[in-house]
Amino acid sequence: MTTTTTDSADRALKDRHRAMWALGDYPAVARDVIADLGPVLVEAVGVHDGCRVLDVAAGSGNAALPAARAGAAVVASDLTPELLDVGRRLAEAEGLTLEWQEADAEHLPHAAHSFDAVISCVGVMFAPHHQQAADELVRVCRPGGSLGLVSWTPAGFIGRLFATMRPYVAAPPPGVSPPPLWGDEQHVRDLLGDRVADVRAERRRLRVDAFARPEDFRDFFKAAYGPTIAAYRGLADDPDQVAELDAALADLARDAMDADGVMAWEYLLVVARVV
Repeated sequence: MTTTTTDSADRALKDRHRAMWALGDYPAVARDVIADLGPVLVEAVGVHDGCRVLDVAAGSGNAALPAARAGAAVVASDLTPELLDVGRRLAEAEGLTLEWQEADAEHLPHAAHSFDAVISCVGVMFAPHHQQAADELVRVCRPGGSLGLVSWTPAGFIGRLFATMRPYVAAPPPGVSPPPLWGDEQHVRDLLGDRVADVRAERRRLRVDAFARPEDFRDFFKAAYGPTIAAYRGLADDPDQVAELDAALADLARDAMDADGVMAWEYLLVVARVV
């Protein structure tokens, strides 16, 4: 079969995404900073014993592991095998049984209506083509099943983080949408359309007290968070730009911290029934 230019460009884009999320130590972010998000999503969706669950863009299992603890039969899929390897080890240490599967959120390798619940915790929002990813989420969920999403909002802390880094990174290819748009309720409703009903959308805040100083946040994300690491790598030959970004990230965290060093990171929780 002849490979089209579009296919080649998509594979190259996904290869870059895969490599970016393998940088640093995203499992440390999931474990030390945002661990509470997965259980929140699992509870909101109503995952229960015997439920068939697909966690899309699962990373190291922030939501997949709590779903398995609830007794669900879980498939955890992600584009980046290094993250799945960490999740597999975490599951084995707990005695949990999950299926860990390398997969593209925009081309899921499952038949239609395969799962009782399809979830994603600050994961599918980073798939570059939002409509394709949304179509896949709905396709693999059975009619009457649940769709649950947690996404960072554009105006929240992580949305502001990406806005802060934007001047220091290359523009995305045509057709690629900003990840925090998944944190906009109307955007998600437009993506899902009339294929879902009983939509519940709620903005919530995650308490983050992992960093004593703004500089601690900056240094941790420089070392652990793939998108931030990639931004700095692109500036490696420009020390002035590095210094500017250093200051901008510290200022971002300083503005978000209260007197006790606590931040509140806004996210959108969406739960819907597939029709």
